[in-house]
Amino acid sequence: MLVFRGAAVYPGDGAPFHADVGIDGGRIAAIGDRVEGDVVDAAGLMLCPGFVDLHAHSALEPFRDPVLTPKILQGFTTEVICPDGLAPAPVRDRESRREYLRALEGDGPPRWTWTTFAEYLDALPATASTLVPSAPHGAIREFCEADVEAMCGEVRLAFEAGARMLSFGLVYLPGVFAETEELVAMARVAAEFGAPLVPHVRNEGHGVIDAVREMIEVSQRSGAQLHVSHLKCLADESLLDPLLELVDSAGATFDQYPYGAGSTLLAGLLPPWAQEGGAEATLRRARSPETRRRIADAVAHGLPGWENQLGTLGPENVVVAGRTIAERGGDPVETVLDLLLETELGAPMIIHYAGDDAVRKVAAHPRQLVGSDGIFGEHPHPRLYGTAPRFLGRFALRDGLIPVDEAVARLTARAADLLGLQDRGRIAVGKRADLVLLDGARYVDTATYEDPKRSPDGVVGVWVAGEAVVREGRVTGATPAGVLR
Repeated sequence: MLVFRGAAVYPGDGAPFHADVGIDGGRIAAIGDRVEGDVVDAAGLMLCPGFVDLHAHSALEPFRDPVLTPKILQGFTTEVICPDGLAPAPVRDRESRREYLRALEGDGPPRWTWTTFAEYLDALPATASTLVPSAPHGAIREFCEADVEAMCGEVRLAFEAGARMLSFGLVYLPGVFAETEELVAMARVAAEFGAPLVPHVRNEGHGVIDAVREMIEVSQRSGAQLHVSHLKCLADESLLDPLLELVDSAGATFDQYPYGAGSTLLAGLLPPWAQEGGAEATLRRARSPETRRRIADAVAHGLPGWENQLGTLGPENVVVAGRTIAERGGDPVETVLDLLLETELGAPMIIHYAGDDAVRKVAAHPRQLVGSDGIFGEHPHPRLYGTAPRFLGRFALRDGLIPVDEAVARLTARAADLLGLQDRGRIAVGKRADLVLLDGARYVDTATYEDPKRSPDGVVGVWVAGEAVVREGRVTGATPAGVLR
């Protein structure tokens, strides 16, 4: 038996206490004043359940790095994949899907061998952390060519294959074209499985209140629980209070990455009509002078219901590969279109939209949970490396924005409960031995927008199902987990 001796134990659902914690056979076997075994000296350290990332773009990265190094090095031992309605499967046109997902998920293996959602899950390699799949509405819509009855069948198959949530991406293709009635039909299937709805709502700008109201309606009509992805307001911070009140009154939860900037595919700056028909059709439009003028007019004047991020935030707040669109010079729309052509739609962007006070207001709300929304790449958003240490280490341990045990609960037990994962999220006898041992005095985010690939200090060790995957801030290479089935 491996025994952690002398740690401050944060159980995930209550106040911390000092005790020995013994693990054996991948489970927590004993908790008490004196547990015997092979001792890990944990005096002066924090022992927490493994953290749960409720919004992870890790659907294809395991084929390149099965350890998922930036995530495991901050303590995430469970990740929810296929958010925003986007996923590598089910799929018919593999190359078109790969091109569309590249900026968010990477390429994956050289050859995609799967068609169905279950086949994709079977193809995933063993990983250091557990991957929890979502049923992806957008991918299913494309696969079924918007046939609602067929879509309901595919959603059911995804849940039978292991999905724990139903994700929507109502700003991405093809989810942007879905009407409310279609969402309700899909959500009723989720309700049959007791699974929550996890939407990227239609509009996170001036229309965010109405966009969230739509999903509250879908939740109420279907009977499925609502959990809003990366709650924020891109346009007007005065909308935050009514937004939070709306979510609270509906009894919904939400996740947040604790930063005032987001990251997504650069093609998201285009109006929906410019992206319709897939990657090749989008690139053809980007080459057309007439279509370029039409896109520029849409950005300048807006379109009904469209979340016009470039027009709302301005080119000085949109960053690609470390430089803003404004710094690149020339007409901003022309610059964006040129970058999309150069990268064949593969460019991600970082968009700055909120100040620190707004971020902290959302983080302090009792219905907040944590999702990194981490996107892998050459110059990623720092949230890929810094979400958990920023929330727990900076906001809780250092600044006292929320109590430390409350921050741990949101990263662990409450997130596990949302997913229906009864075997983890708490330090209790019989639970899975997913554990994070931290030096609270050193645990804080060090990743920045200028230097984003910096893992936090203070991670003494991480164990998944009782196996060490991190020791003294370094990965061991062990991959004891995989996709949850």
